[in-house]
Amino acid sequence: MSRRKFTTGRLVIASHNPGKVREIAELLAPFGAEVVSAGELKLPEPEETGRSFVENAELKARAAALATGWPALADDSGLAVEALGGDPGIYSARWAGPARDFSYAMKKIEKALGDSADRRAHFVCALSLAWPDGHVESFEGFVHGTLVWPARGNQGFGYDPMFLPNDHSETFGEMDPQAKHDISHRARAFRLLVDACFRH
Repeated sequence: MSRRKFTTGRLVIASHNPGKVREIAELLAPFGAEVVSAGELKLPEPEETGRSFVENAELKARAAALATGWPALADDSGLAVEALGGDPGIYSARWAGPARDFSYAMKKIEKALGDSADRRAHFVCALSLAWPDGHVESFEGFVHGTLVWPARGNQGFGYDPMFLPNDHSETFGEMDPQAKHDISHRARAFRLLVDACFRH
């Protein structure tokens, strides 16, 4: 199946999360995209009414592409905890409350787990690249690991300090950003996106 290619020019990152925008901009730096964020453009944040990470990413990308007339890239990502039936999942940001307080969200997960011995979890990242004509290309990446408590490290953002990827001794919160880029769910989704849409 042939994928639509992104040609150099302006690309809107459909996010108001500075940590996420910075990570995406770093990953796209080699491909000649002039990156601007939805936050910088003061675009409204669409309501995330999708029932999956891909549906929400597509919804955000399409809204930003239509609002600006430029291609837009959106990410919807979150943490799925096996013992919690996949929660917080697509509601990962909402678990952090209106203030986006992820230390509160991590405590909430730890409390919900109680004395469960099952600490397995995985991060999911869906990336959608949309054009103003409504065309969209979507990709998903995953990274599996376990949850640690207390949380460790102050690198990264979100749930990173409590997530220990399989076969590693450092949480995402302790890892050097480049080391995280090499193995993260976002990096895995990006490799698929780049191979399909950015390499000519």
